[in-house]
Amino acid sequence: MFDISKTTSPDNCYNLYMKISPLQALWLSLAITVFYPIVGKLKTGHISPSVLMLFATGIPVLCYIPYLTKHKMWKILFDKKIALRLAGLGFFSSAFPFLCMMIALNYTTPANSSILNQTEVLYSLLLTYIFLGERPTVKQIFGTIFILTGVIFILMEANKFNFQMKGDLLIICTTWMFQVGHILAKKLPPDLTEHFITAARAFYAFIFTIPLTYVLTFFDMPPYIHYSWQTVVSVLFMGVAFYIYGNYLWYIAIRRMDLSKATTLMLTYPVFTYILSAIFGFDKITVLKTLGIIFALGGAYMVNSIIKTKKEK
Repeated sequence: MFDISKTTSPDNCYNLYMKISPLQALWLSLAITVFYPIVGKLKTGHISPSVLMLFATGIPVLCYIPYLTKHKMWKILFDKKIALRLAGLGFFSSAFPFLCMMIALNYTTPANSSILNQTEVLYSLLLTYIFLGERPTVKQIFGTIFILTGVIFILMEANKFNFQMKGDLLIICTTWMFQVGHILAKKLPPDLTEHFITAARAFYAFIFTIPLTYVLTFFDMPPYIHYSWQTVVSVLFMGVAFYIYGNYLWYIAIRRMDLSKATTLMLTYPVFTYILSAIFGFDKITVLKTLGIIFALGGAYMVNSIIKTKKEK
């Protein structure tokens, strides 16, 4: 019988690390990221966002149980010194924001989702100003204006508050959580392995998703699942490709090649999502959406390049 834990175990991930080149890892990570919004749209009507998230976080937990047991890391998972930060990482980096993204994709399109995700850069500037006192430069301000212009073009497609705009606004109001998750991750002890952090994030995300599933029932979003090929593809993609291999492939890339080059390539993923989404019939190529992606990506690239330059100095 096929054992998924054998194909997704940390040991096999390490073998992948030894055999794959950083450029290959980057392209594979990019491909997974490109298809994430499309798969999120594909699941609509077949599996509820909450049930999909339970599978998406539960599968990695099952795969990492042997690893946590073998290396006796369960005590670390519940250590009082870091448990709160790990729980926050699971909530802000996985459980709540990705659940919101899956809900948003019930209303909006994959292209809109990928473009509007660039607003995370704006929250990064805001949080660094509030907590670190770093004032944005003139170029960062221009980059911010570009991103906001792109967002406005996307929202202009809807003449009134309809279902699509509901999803768009939900994404805009969610991306700040990823930045909080990044801050929490940086505050973790440096001796923790990436495998452990991935396992801990999935574990706490799974725990948080359970009560969130119950809460959603009060907003007319009950859990459901219908057996179909769309459901199978969504569960396997989110649970294995996205949550287990996606982040790990990105780690291989940034550890073994120039970070700025890797980030620059990854910033292009909305373009590929836009094209593929249109081919699959989830999106329509329009002037406003094309302008939105040009301005949003241009602004994100400007801000990101400045941030990378500061870090190098």
